Amino acid sequence: MWLKIAILVLLAAVVCSLFSGLFFLMKDSDNSSGRLVKALTVRISLTVLLLALIAWGFWSGELRWGTPWLH
Repeated sequence: MWLKIAILVLLAAVVCSLFSGLFFLMKDSDNSSGRLVKALTVRISLTVLLLALIAWGFWSGELRWGTPWLH
């Protein structure tokens, strides 16, 4: 159960990072600001961690496919 909660928290953090990057893109007029690059770096790191958690969940058996045609 904790894995599903961690996945949802990471997914929400990725969405927040996405919108913060959009805000920095619109707000910063000069190219010298590194806030957009930092937001992109955080989003990529969170996405890699999210995919690793999902892969680990399927590998460990804690996450399963819920489709009826696979059973």
